[in-house]
Amino acid sequence: MNNAYLDMAKKVITDPQILSVVSAKRARQLALGARPMVKCDSENHLDVALLEIGQGLIGYEFGNPEAEAVVEENAVEAEETAPADAE
Repeated sequence: MNNAYLDMAKKVITDPQILSVVSAKRARQLALGARPMVKCDSENHLDVALLEIGQGLIGYEFGNPEAEAVVEENAVEAEETAPADAE
């Protein structure tokens, strides 16, 4: 891992736990064939991910827990009220 890329990424995503998750997910995408958004001297997927984050090309967003709870409740209600399949 290139420390210069890590330092750049830390300036964009200051929380180390979030940076770890975001960079790992992007590195996994790259390993599975996603195209890199930057030219990087390193072929290491984590270095590429950190450079993308450092340049502001990759970000993150938290979901809305209240909205997710409502969707989950509606799904449970739909299952309970759905007619049983006749065999």
